Amino acid sequence: MFALATGGFAIGTTEFVTMGLLPQIADGVDISIPTAGHLISAYAIGVVVGAPVIAALGARTGRKRLLLGLMAVFVLGNVLSAVASSYEFLMAARFLTGVPHGAFFGIGAVVGASLVPVNRRAWAVSMSMVGLPVSNIIGVPVATLLGQKFGWQAAFLAVGGLGLLTLVAVWFWITPQPVGSDVNVRSELSALARPQVWMALLIGMVGFGGMFATYSYIAPTMTELAGFSAAAVTIVLAVYGVGMTCGTVVGGRLADRSVMGSLYGGLIAIAIVLGSFGWLAQARPTALIAVFAMGFSASILVPALQTRLMDVAHEGQSLAASLNHSTLNIANALGAWLGSVVLAAGYGYEWPSRLGAGLAIAGLILALISGLMDRRGRLR
Repeated sequence: MFALATGGFAIGTTEFVTMGLLPQIADGVDISIPTAGHLISAYAIGVVVGAPVIAALGARTGRKRLLLGLMAVFVLGNVLSAVASSYEFLMAARFLTGVPHGAFFGIGAVVGASLVPVNRRAWAVSMSMVGLPVSNIIGVPVATLLGQKFGWQAAFLAVGGLGLLTLVAVWFWITPQPVGSDVNVRSELSALARPQVWMALLIGMVGFGGMFATYSYIAPTMTELAGFSAAAVTIVLAVYGVGMTCGTVVGGRLADRSVMGSLYGGLIAIAIVLGSFGWLAQARPTALIAVFAMGFSASILVPALQTRLMDVAHEGQSLAASLNHSTLNIANALGAWLGSVVLAAGYGYEWPSRLGAGLAIAGLILALISGLMDRRGRLR
């Protein structure tokens, strides 16, 4: 579990540090902040493309070997990001860095769930992923400070070092897990024939889009609206990370009691938080409360979504669990893009969160439809 969490810590740091250093990166490659937001989308698209392809084609590969290969690609992508001298090169490097993201978390969730009794699967899934929210407490603020002091390239080099540490941890602490004879590309792809798999993916994609529309521009939002200094953004990122960590731990416990109940509650909480975010962000104390609440409410949803997908996918658990991260990063790309559209249209930094509240409500409607489909299936 610790080896998997180490990988999540590295991945979370590289994913979210871009948002904390967006103004510096924009200056470094001579682009505007809304255009720099497309770098977030490039990483997310890498996750979307990489997760299903790797999970399906690697179905017959031992899970430990696959985890090692994924982390090696992750290290390469971060090093290339650090040496990028142009916007186009950096876009390609961020895409490559995102490719292993979803498959690492998806396969890690399956490995973690296999270590515990069935009634603790959601808790195990949350623990295999807990490194990602913890990265927002420690990794992202520290990497952001490095980037502000020594240049944004230093942040990506530091993340590459975290990737190397993960390689060592996986090598020594993850035991080889032979793949069953009934596992192959066809069995993994069978998950795509199940309507409830697609419903769960849509819930994640739409429900999380609003959160990313807000968080993608958290640095300028906190400096422009709340009046924080650029250096104080690291504190804001740490507060978000504390909220994410608490939400992930609580979400795992809640999902073990009721997966669908956790989905409903999480989406309602996200809608309320984002709906009030623009007003709360006008003052520093309430802005910090809003940032914590955003991280907490969003993270409650992740263990429930991951467990839901593994439950409804049957034979295709690795692919479905990996696809969860694809859809969450479609939400990332969608949210970052929608946020840039709103800002480029001349609206203030309080408006992306208001758009996000509407997306969370749409995700809740999809979750309710999925629950009704379950009920009708049981009645039949």
